[in-house]
Amino acid sequence: MTAPFVITSVTVEIEAPAAFVWDVLVDYPRYPEWNPYTIAAATSLELGEQIDLTLPNPDGSEGTFVNREYIRIVDPPHHLRYDTGDEMEGIFAIRDQYVSELGPDRCAYFTTDTLSGEHAELVMELNGDWVKAGFDSVAYALKARAEQLHVGAVT
Repeated sequence: MTAPFVITSVTVEIEAPAAFVWDVLVDYPRYPEWNPYTIAAATSLELGEQIDLTLPNPDGSEGTFVNREYIRIVDPPHHLRYDTGDEMEGIFAIRDQYVSELGPDRCAYFTTDTLSGEHAELVMELNGDWVKAGFDSVAYALKARAEQLHVGAVT
């Protein structure tokens, strides 16, 4: 068995409190307004419940697909985890999103995806670059969105 593959986004520093950024991160109905990679998400955010993530097609073609995962950790404002459960035969993916406090009005964000299973290497070969670019785009977009909303909230 091969070791798991890990994809990690860039880490962005955000000029807003961690709790504020967390609230932006889990405001799923607003994802279409700012999130270029996960263009919609639906969940109750309850442990064990599903989260349906709508993503653009990896090949850049028109359309989207829904990736169903399951909520495993909700630790506001620091850690959110969901995974694919038994949804995809031969592949198991764990997505972790982290918000860490850097001070009262600053924090950092990054996300990882850990892929394992008999098809993990193929998934990495075919889609690893796409996932990495998507994760990076989410990090930058979350930074922009949270800072924009935070400035508006304090002025």
